[in-house]
Amino acid sequence: MLDSLDAAAVRRWCALGLDALRRHQREIDELNVYPVPDGDTGTNLVLTMTSAWQALGAREPVAGAERTSHGQTPHGQALALMARGALLGARGNSGVIVSQILRGLADALRGAAVVDGPALAHALRRAASAAYAAVAEPVEGTILSVMAASAEAAGRAAGGLASVARAAAAGAAEALARTPEQLPVLARAGVVDAGGRGLVVLLDALVQVVTGEVPTAAPTPPADPRAPVAGEASPETYAYEVQYLLDATEEAVDGLRAVLAGLGDSLVIAGDRDGDAGDGGGVRTWNVHVHVDDVGAAIEAGVQAGRPHRISVTRLADRPVTRPGADTRSAVVVAPGPGLADLFAAEGAIAVGARPSTREVLEAVRRTGARHVVVLPNDPDSHAVARAAADEAAAEGIVVRVIPTRCPVQALAALAVRDAARPFEDDVIAMAEAAGACRYAEVTVAEREALTVAGRCEPGDILALVDGEVNLVGADLAQTCRDLLDRLLATGGEMVTLVVGADGPDGLADALTEHLARAWPYVEVHVYAGGQPHYPLLVGVE
Repeated sequence: MLDSLDAAAVRRWCALGLDALRRHQREIDELNVYPVPDGDTGTNLVLTMTSAWQALGAREPVAGAERTSHGQTPHGQALALMARGALLGARGNSGVIVSQILRGLADALRGAAVVDGPALAHALRRAASAAYAAVAEPVEGTILSVMAASAEAAGRAAGGLASVARAAAAGAAEALARTPEQLPVLARAGVVDAGGRGLVVLLDALVQVVTGEVPTAAPTPPADPRAPVAGEASPETYAYEVQYLLDATEEAVDGLRAVLAGLGDSLVIAGDRDGDAGDGGGVRTWNVHVHVDDVGAAIEAGVQAGRPHRISVTRLADRPVTRPGADTRSAVVVAPGPGLADLFAAEGAIAVGARPSTREVLEAVRRTGARHVVVLPNDPDSHAVARAAADEAAAEGIVVRVIPTRCPVQALAALAVRDAARPFEDDVIAMAEAAGACRYAEVTVAEREALTVAGRCEPGDILALVDGEVNLVGADLAQTCRDLLDRLLATGGEMVTLVVGADGPDGLADALTEHLARAWPYVEVHVYAGGQPHYPLLVGVE
């Protein structure tokens, strides 16, 4: 039982919360009927919290009782890292709101010497206010009212940290059960609010960290088969979800809010408040989310306000809701490293270890619980195993399609284009096309003398393979990686994915990112810690 929340407890909360959201991801997706029945709230929350966890892992909080140069305590710094990571990786309306809940907690606790019960209650009230402030037109019966009820219950609680945490979680659960009374669309669908359910999962994880007890969450109501389908939620439903990060001043964002409010609905704009987040000129990073019909106007408004980047546009119209017992689909992916397994899990896939057996792949297919499953083997040796598992699954009535990916970066490209609105076979074709369009490269170390198409190599030489063939032989890892990137991008490419392996030295990712920024400034770069053995670096170019 904890008396106060320290930096280590914050990290455990983030890890347990993410794990719990992954377990409940499909359940939360199936609850998603408001504001648009697109069945992705659980997925969006997992992606948002994955980004929060990655931000925590990238920078250790200050040790002991020291404070940072900004006056933060170690637990305050940990919460700030978590909040900023969530903001930068927030997906969807609920993801942005959760990032602001974390921001409110971080702001309230950044200077608190001890996070006891009263401090947590105060922080939850601050978090509720931050969540409401981010939404242009707050609606009751959503994650907002669940958060408000949580904060109110925490404020009434007497006692220490455990009492307040339990009261907060219980208050949220009670408010969640009332959401169908507040929103008719939820009542018609026979469900509670999806974002509110995700918040309850996170608060239950906090109770587990503080008390050591695993809360028993009440089951959510099943979806009514008469629930509204796409377009039924509201006659004013807009066709597209537009989301982007924006570097801009607060004054410019005030004007942006007015413009976007006139273009659509579900407007949420959340900003980073860290003292070191801006450029010294009042520019901060904001996460902008809105539903509109005119995509171009929404993006143009962002350009007028500042510098939009990581722009995503999702078609909402005609997207069906996934319901229990419906024609569900999933994916099984071979992941040779723990970081890659986390990445694939964040995309809603089941990961299996490197070079799996047919039994392991088949068990993973069964574990998805889906009727249609895509398998991404990620290396040539696993292709036959995947096909054998597909044949076995077919006898059990499960349709399995194997996309012959040869490297994990191709699987990332394939998963990025999945769209449940498409017929399954069309989705498989789109994923296969995305994987095939992703050129891949691997960097490894020669174990023996050999003659390659790029020349002779000696043990210890650095080998760069492009599409499975040795393309470069070098003596220095960083330089060989830079040469490889230059060679790949010389033939074109707009996005580069770098997956650093278990043997990748510290600073490799930073050195390569700096090189790309200098030599290829218009290329979008994504860096992940894959943890794969034998290959210090995997590269994908799209």
